[in-house]
Amino acid sequence: MCGRYTQRRSWSELVRLYRITDSPERPNLPPRYNIAPTQDVPAVRIRPSDEERELVLLRWGLVPSWAKDADIGVRMINARAETVAEKPSFRNALKRRRCLIVADGFYEWQKQHQGPKQPYWITLMGKEPFAFAGLWERWDRAPNGTALETCTIITTGANELLRSVHDRMPVILSPDAYDIWLDVESYQGREVADLLRPYPSEALMARPVSRRVNNVANDDPECIEPLGGKEATV
Repeated sequence: MCGRYTQRRSWSELVRLYRITDSPERPNLPPRYNIAPTQDVPAVRIRPSDEERELVLLRWGLVPSWAKDADIGVRMINARAETVAEKPSFRNALKRRRCLIVADGFYEWQKQHQGPKQPYWITLMGKEPFAFAGLWERWDRAPNGTALETCTIITTGANELLRSVHDRMPVILSPDAYDIWLDVESYQGREVADLLRPYPSEALMARPVSRRVNNVANDDPECIEPLGGKEATV
């Protein structure tokens, strides 16, 4: 699964990196070292009015349009690649509402023979930004009459590098797949399913970090510092 991740770029950097053509809103977007479910996260999607990319904030934890209340989102932070096209909670979003959830690292926890699990921070070898394959939904049933827009991250089986840490990992899309993923009018079925695969092991690094990341209140650079000050990897 993917239950925490990092995103340290500013709004203006994301506009440039993900080729956003028009972004009038520029909210304060501080570096995040411990993003957790139910928080607002930056995502890229296609704007229906002009079919251009837009950068938006979505709440992490998908609330389907048919849900009776928003609490269901806590259980919908991830969608499995193997069943996303079949599950009622996700299948319509896969067809009509795909997005890029921008990040630059994520955490997985490794079981230990004794004691608590050991967290690892996983990122690209060059530590550059990337994007998870995401889905988004709009929920119009809030008591106050406002719409709630939410998202989920698709996961798949772990690659060879991460298998010793956890059996699942988020789907990371390569930049040449962004247009296919976002274009719901042109791409469906096998073309989309083929993107939901583990990212190559050789492109990633994973290092153990402090268990302070277990506490969502800790959101600072220390969360990704190498355990013991050494750049050890799995």
